[in-house]
Amino acid sequence: MQSHSQTLPSRRIGGDLVRGLDRQALVWLAITAFLLVSPGFNALLPWLKTYPAELVLPITPALNQFMSWFVDSFGFIFKGIAWLLQWPIAAVQAVLHWLPWPATISIVAMLAYRVSGWRLAAFSVVGMLYMVVVGFWIESMNTLSLVAISVPLSVAIGFLLGVAAYRWRAAERIIVPTLDFLQTVPTFAYLLPVIKLFGFGPVTGLITSLLYAFPAMVRNTQLGLKEVPEEVVESGRMSGATPRQLFWLVQVPAARRQIMLGINQTTMAALSMVIVASIIGGSADIGWAVLSTMRKASFGEAFLAGIVIALIAMIMDRITWAIAARDRAGDPPAQAALTRHRHLLIGLALVALFLLLAQVLPALAEWPRDWRFFPARSIDSAISTFIVAGKSWIELIKKAAFYFAMLPVRLGLEATVKPATWGFAWSTIHTVLYVLVLGGLAVYAARTWSLMAGIGIVIWSAVYFFGITNLPWLGLVALGTALAWKVGGRSLALGTGLGLVYLLVAGIWEYAILSIYLCGIAVLLSFLVGTALGIWAAHSPRVSHILRPINDTLQTMPLFVLLIPIVMIFKVGEFTALLAICLYAIVPAIRYSENALRSLSTEVVEAATCMGCTTRQLLFQVKLPLARPGLMLGLNQTIMYGISMLVITALVGTKELGQQVYVGLGNGDFGVGMVAGLGMAAIAMIADRLTQAWSRRQRAELGLG
Repeated sequence: MQSHSQTLPSRRIGGDLVRGLDRQALVWLAITAFLLVSPGFNALLPWLKTYPAELVLPITPALNQFMSWFVDSFGFIFKGIAWLLQWPIAAVQAVLHWLPWPATISIVAMLAYRVSGWRLAAFSVVGMLYMVVVGFWIESMNTLSLVAISVPLSVAIGFLLGVAAYRWRAAERIIVPTLDFLQTVPTFAYLLPVIKLFGFGPVTGLITSLLYAFPAMVRNTQLGLKEVPEEVVESGRMSGATPRQLFWLVQVPAARRQIMLGINQTTMAALSMVIVASIIGGSADIGWAVLSTMRKASFGEAFLAGIVIALIAMIMDRITWAIAARDRAGDPPAQAALTRHRHLLIGLALVALFLLLAQVLPALAEWPRDWRFFPARSIDSAISTFIVAGKSWIELIKKAAFYFAMLPVRLGLEATVKPATWGFAWSTIHTVLYVLVLGGLAVYAARTWSLMAGIGIVIWSAVYFFGITNLPWLGLVALGTALAWKVGGRSLALGTGLGLVYLLVAGIWEYAILSIYLCGIAVLLSFLVGTALGIWAAHSPRVSHILRPINDTLQTMPLFVLLIPIVMIFKVGEFTALLAICLYAIVPAIRYSENALRSLSTEVVEAATCMGCTTRQLLFQVKLPLARPGLMLGLNQTIMYGISMLVITALVGTKELGQQVYVGLGNGDFGVGMVAGLGMAAIAMIADRLTQAWSRRQRAELGLG
């Protein structure tokens, strides 16, 4: 064993440091050397740090001119679509308003009982009673009418596009980048063209929710169909199934869990957009209730209204999952019709009963205002008390994270280390010690693992020492392109290079760097913590049951509402923005990692167990490699969610692309908002492609195909 451990580094040293110094290694060493040396020439050669303004292209005015022409030429088509869509929304809204609140609750409770049992029925009743008691029933029904149209449309469109992306490679090449665009360009960026095309009203909110929600369904449908074992499909063919039967009776049922996760994620995304929909919809829905209380800076009222959105999502989520988990055979066909449809008949009987009772008991038609329970002031008081009591440790957490981690990454150690923060002033001796320690660690990594591991440590050391804002744009572009080349080859390198060049020629490089700094830290933290929690939940039903409502609440609670308590506790600033992004972006990492591990083939896991694998070996050498597609999809969604949250964190003082999007919306300037939004999309697509290419490379090395 000892001889093996001694020969392995020697072999790698020979391959990487001596014989391995080929063209690629020399390129990496040259880029690393440039990043280390160039900050010293920032004063002498300012164009190294700041991209020349004269080379910026006039993209913003060109986009504004195009949008004006498009609206003038084709606006009437979209106005017609808006006119058609307003009818189903109005119809659903009228029905929900006509039904007494106990009748609506009865329908939902009977459905929940039918698919899952009394526990889900009780939860549904309690959740909907909350909407009644706090006085948000009418607003909840208006929101439900919007969701009742947007979710089925999103699911249908997403499923069809997911099937197309699965079946046809040409369709996938078009659909996947379009999904990246829709998920990474903040909704605020395309809010202005949607308003211009469809006008103001509930339909505009519907379109916005649909555009934001359906990509999750597409991705999960495509992944679910791809992950269907080939032996299952072959068995269907051998049974004589036609192509249509093979798809609907074999592939779709086999991919049902992933497809249902897509429906879940689509529902959550649609509900999370009700705030944006209320901004442009102008309807008295629950989103408008949150927004109006937000403007008054009342956390208690906004929180109570936000809980309604979370409860609607939880109820729909539980019912959807219960339907997916039920036996596909359903009730035995030999049962009598009355027995098979007894829950439907009971529900209809309760609706009729409450319709009659509402005529003589006004409280059943509308909950009396004097009976409302609205503890908004108590919540505000509790938050204030908490802030006062924990002021010292709140400041300690904020300062430690900001001054020891965030600020050095942005500005560098030389500009950050001060006696007031670190307790000493940075000097030459500290620089020498830093170089020796990190240099030694890089040499050790190169000798033990690979040359790239050592170079990676050197690059990270340079970022932490100089700060990402002080590194040259030319070096960062070369670094990103070289990384893409190594991970994914020529085509990925070309796409990455073009994306980075766009950030330069569009004049948004500085904003993009700040976005990468803030979102990068948040995504890294969210993915690591979220994946760890997802792994735990996959092995512990109790943890899964605890995390599930927390995930639902975090993902469906309006983004503005997530921001308020953090602002109240930590005030405005970059640390507040970091926490807000983490809260929103951690959910997909938890969900996808848990689902990926739970969906593994039991035969493979049992075989590994029989071979004598320990629990640790089973997790790291069997389960995680096999679950990598799902984990990478979780990383993909974590990146998308993190970037989409940037535009919200701009409200607490961040100076990055999100703020530019918000400025464009506030000024009615489509060009400014879209240029920044496209920049955010470019960053997300680059990160997504890199992670997916890395996953494929690792799978190939592990022999997983």
